This record gives sequence, structure tokens and C-alpha cells, in this order.
Amino acid sequence: MITALLVANRGEIACRIFRTCRELGISTVAVYSDADADALHVRDADIAVRLPGAAAADTYLRGDLVVAAALAAGADAVHPGYGFLSENAGFARAVQDAGLVWVGPPVKAIELMASKTRAKELMAAADVPLLAPVDPGNATAADLPLLLKAAAGGGGRGMRIVRELDALPAELTAAAAEASSAFGDGEVFAEPYVERGRHVEVQVMADGHGAVWALGTRDCSLQRRHQKVIEEAPAPGLDDTLRQRLHDAAVAAAQAVGYRGAGTVEFLVSSEGRPYFLEMNTRLQVEHPVTEAVFGLDLVALQLRIAEGGSLPAATPPPASGHAVEARLYAEDPARDWQPQTGELLTLDVPEEPGIRLDTGYTGGDSIGVHYDPMLAKVIAHAPTRTEAVRLLARALERARIHGPVTNRELLVRSLRHPDFVAARLDTGFYDRHLAALTETGAPGGDGDGTPGDDTARRLAATAAALAAASAARSLAGPARFGAWRNLPSQPQTRRYRAGAEPDGAVYEIAYRTGRGGPPAPETGERVVAVGPGAVTLETGGVTRHFTVTVHREQTYVDTTSGSYTFTALPRFTDPAERTEPGSLLAPMPGTVVRVADGLAPGASVEAGQPLIWLEAMKMEHRVLSPASGTLTALHAAPGLQVEVGALLAVVQDAPAEAPAHQEETTP
Repeated sequence: MITALLVANRGEIACRIFRTCRELGISTVAVYSDADADALHVRDADIAVRLPGAAAADTYLRGDLVVAAALAAGADAVHPGYGFLSENAGFARAVQDAGLVWVGPPVKAIELMASKTRAKELMAAADVPLLAPVDPGNATAADLPLLLKAAAGGGGRGMRIVRELDALPAELTAAAAEASSAFGDGEVFAEPYVERGRHVEVQVMADGHGAVWALGTRDCSLQRRHQKVIEEAPAPGLDDTLRQRLHDAAVAAAQAVGYRGAGTVEFLVSSEGRPYFLEMNTRLQVEHPVTEAVFGLDLVALQLRIAEGGSLPAATPPPASGHAVEARLYAEDPARDWQPQTGELLTLDVPEEPGIRLDTGYTGGDSIGVHYDPMLAKVIAHAPTRTEAVRLLARALERARIHGPVTNRELLVRSLRHPDFVAARLDTGFYDRHLAALTETGAPGGDGDGTPGDDTARRLAATAAALAAASAARSLAGPARFGAWRNLPSQPQTRRYRAGAEPDGAVYEIAYRTGRGGPPAPETGERVVAVGPGAVTLETGGVTRHFTVTVHREQTYVDTTSGSYTFTALPRFTDPAERTEPGSLLAPMPGTVVRVADGLAPGASVEAGQPLIWLEAMKMEHRVLSPASGTLTALHAAPGLQVEVGALLAVVQDAPAEAPAHQEETTP
């Protein structure tokens, strides 16, 4: 029996595994890097062991340190979670060689599936449908588009779509570098890229006594950078024949490698309904909660039971019930090419409602750093039907209070309500087609249902922020303190707010009047029903709306039942000295400079759009491009340099006047 379990991971998956351990009476051990010293998974565990360093390669990817930590803490089992060492056969073997229980599949199964190229050969022998591989060295224009993939890992790292043959060598280099950084293995392979395909997968669970369960399907088609954003179970719109074919292929894949434990067999389903094997993930998936919700199971508990030598509870899985949808909440800005965000997460509060589940590795007050994946949490909704589950999840996200760095919360809500998603018209190109519309701000007008349009709603929220600030100022001043500097009550006062935390956000100037005996009154005519430093109620057009206002230093957060808004309070007059030198290339995010363009030095000529500097942040590589053609007059970046957001990396002069001061592009 397992009595003490070390989770060789961090964040929400570590916390989620600890939750099951507590329910089963198993004590828990965390490992942590220096960057995670005060992380939630460390606070959540019974015992924690430090792995010196911050980068994943020095900590969570050091299997020798993790095994030593398990022995030092007195653990008798290790669960790898997902990512990091979860599909590393050498680590699994080292765990078992140390006399510890490995909560995962057999080492041989991991080895057979660890390389996607070798896994495809094995699946072909098991008659599982496949895409024909392409040799990148001999690829021709007829093979395009191609999808480059890391052979040793997933999660979108090391993946590139290549549509032009001339771009293939550079993309191979970039994919290999990213794969090596994420998995310690730079092997990359190529296969045909299926346009408008669906990403459908089957959860399998196998014991050591011959039983294999196929626990339904999941659709994971909504992806950015080849990483999943919204997942659901069961996959909608599949006919019974296709669904059964996927189940049979998944079971055949598991049996072909003598699988044991939890695993996922992933397929690409073409627009014509033909399935193709992609890979088998020999671990628990990020999206496993939707399967748990539909089947009423705890997959981690089953993993532990099987690792102890037990069998599955029955020859066949329990019946499925209802529909579940999961949204991944990321600290990133979808409107700015998915740039990861860092800083203090001030508030994370998702409503506790029937049918809603929150898996997270963060709480309010935690810091989001640059070293790891930017996922903050997963929000899962389960309901009798898909329509109800989607509606429940969108509403929970809309009502959540999330203060701090920019997140993809609004994108998630809009995605769940997009007509194509509602109608289950799903494929991996969803965001390629719809991202611009989903991230558009400032749309005028309303929807004819009494709900104000984006710009009107944001102005109302700014009005609430201004009134709350006026109330706070009055509370501080006290009823008898009227300094000579104050405007007369009969004169309007103004407060200015910029939407969001970026310098190009829309600016709202809110005018209001204050009376000695009553609340401040907006010049735009809204009736103030109630006002205080933290809450404002306004009536406009006969509709009463409530606003919760929270101020954290320079940011003001306004939460309503229909949306949340972030504002930066501005001085009454702008400072003309606040300027950025034309041609400046600024770091779009905190990160590490991993390389600069060959031969790049002051005095070099550069072309508009030319990649000059490569940054690595949160395991992804980002290119900083020249804003225009001209001469590089300053270079402050060098490989290995760690930079903060906004740091000056270089300056290009003689750029056209109309060129933007800075732009950044993420490698496709």
C-alpha cells in the first residue's frame, strides 16, 4: 500500500493529486524550485523538498534530484503528473530502481510511445489509422503544408506549421531548440498538416489484469499555439460508427504496448470524418476532469489503485452521464499574440456553484513568474446537456473575480458563446479565423436586450470607479475637512481612467458633481442608488446595476455580474516627457534572451520585419522584429540576458515616420 506520495510536478496538477491523496489517507510530498518556494502546491503538501534553482532544466527535469527528494522525505511512491518527467522512461526506471512505487505505465510502454515516430510504426502494426510521415530532408512543395512536432513531448512545444518550403530549415531549427528546452530531446518529425481537422481523443484506463477501459471521447480542437484552450466530453457530433472506431483503436493501442494506468490516445479527425492516430500520451492529461465529471470517476484514485496492484472496479466502465466542458485560464494576452503575463495575482475567485469545479495552483497574493507555463487554473462545468454545460461555464467565468496580470478570461467567455462553438462547428483553425473578432474591444451600441455594448459598459464601469474613488476620498477627509484646494461643490470634478494596463487603452474621462449632503452625481445622468469605496449601484435607462470596485496600487478593478474591467487611474494632465524613442525595440514580456540575429551589431543594416532578437518566456520562444528598415544604432541584448517587460533591447533609426515604435511576433 502507498502511504506517502511524492508528486514530481508543480501547480494545479500537484494540488489536484494531493486532494485525492487526502481523501485516501495518503500523506503528500511536494518538490519545489526556488521560484516556487511559496507556491500553493508547496503550502498544500504535508512535506516539501527544495530543488535548488529556478529553471525547469535545473529542477523539475532533474530526475536524480526528484528521486533523492522522495527518499529523503520518506515517500514510498512517485506520481509524475503531466509534463516535465511524466513520459520519461529513464525517470520511471530510476523511481523503481530506488524501491519506490511508480504511479504510471510500465517503463516499456513509455519507451515504445515516448518517440512519436516509433509509436506510429507500432500503431501501424496494430492496424490503427495513421497519417503518412514526411521526411523533412526530402520534402517538396507538394507535401505542404507540413506540421513539425517534437518526438519526445507534447503541449504544443516544438510544433510548427510550415506552409512555404523556404521556411522549413529555419522552422526545423526553432522547433528542435524549443523541444530540447522543454523535454531535453530535440528530435523533431514532420507529417501532413490537415486543414480544419478536429482534435479528438480517447481516455483509456488499464489495470495489470487484462482489463482496458475506453472512457469515451474528448474534443480538444480549440487550441492556440497547438496548446488546448477549451476541452469537452463527450466529443460532439460524432456518429456511433466513428465513435466506436475511435474506442476500438484506442484499446488496440493500449493493448499493443501492454499498457497499465491512465493514458490518452489522440486522433486527428478530418473534415470528412476520417480519423488518424496522432500520439499516445502515457500519463494523465490536463483535461482529465471532463472525463471524471461525465463518468463520475476519480482517475487519480484509479491510478493509485492500479499502481498498488489492484484491478479496475469492473470489466466495463460505468455509464456516462451528461456533458462537461473545461476552460484553461491563462495569464496571457490573446489580443497581443498570446503574450504571457507575469506579476502578482491579486485575486482569483470563481463562484462556487453546483456543477462548477476549479482546479488551480494559485490563490490571491501568489506571483506568476517567467519560468513555467502560464496556466493559472482550469474551470470545469458539468450539466445534463452540452448547451447547459457551456452556458454554465461561460457564466461562471464571467462572474469570476480575477485581478492582476491580463488573462484570457474574456476570450474564453466569448469563445463559449461564439455561434460556431455553440453549434459544435469545431476544428483546430477556430482561433485562426475568429481571434480578431473575439479580442475586439470598444464595440459600440448594445444588443437590444438592455445590455450595454462594450464601450458603453466600460464607460459605466469607469463611472463606478470614479464614484467609488470620490467616496473613498471623502471618507478619508471626514465630514468637517474641506481644504481650500477642493473644487466648489457646484463645479464638476473629473477623474480619468485608461482601460486595461497597456498604454494604448481607451481613455475615459468621468465628470461628476459632489454635494455636501449627498452622493456624487455623474454628469452623464446615471442615478446613484448607493455608493461606497468598494461598491457602487447605478441606475440607467431604468435598469439597476451593481459594481464591485477594488483598488490595488495603480490599478482599479471593477467587477459586475456581466463582465469585469481593469482601469489605470491617470493624472488630470498627461506628462509630455513620457515618450519612447522612435525605433526602440522593447521586451514585450519578461524573459531570457536566447539568441540574436547572426552578425547583428550597431551599424548593421536591417529590414522591416526582420527577426533580430529571440526571447524565451514560459517555455515558449518569441521573436522581436525590426519595426522598419534602417540602421541598428544600439544593441542592449545578448544571449543569457534576463530582461523585464519594457526593457530596451535595441534601437533602429531612419525608420519611416509612420512605422510603429515596436512590434513583436511569436513564431508560428
